[in-house]
Amino acid sequence: MKTALITLIGKPGCHLCDDARAVIDEVRAELSGRGIPTEFAELDILTDPELARLHSEDIPVVQIDGRRHAIHRVDPSRFSAAVERAARKRRLPFLSR
Repeated sequence: MKTALITLIGKPGCHLCDDARAVIDEVRAELSGRGIPTEFAELDILTDPELARLHSEDIPVVQIDGRRHAIHRVDPSRFSAAVERAARKRRLPFLSR
């Protein structure tokens, strides 16, 4: 099993970002309790002009292993299942670094 990387793209003061972060925290805790490893990163569109250009109207954005999973709202059940699938994907040796 590999560690699934969850990324939240948002900005301070965004209530939808706060809601998404709460769902992410809840799902990560539940998955951790089942031995499913995750890592979390948060990116701020106010400190990155390219992220602002790409996502200023569509935050929060939640990614799993670099692929967009959700914008605006995160469904806990759907998100949990997607993270679990990502963690269970077998990483090919020549792609691992």
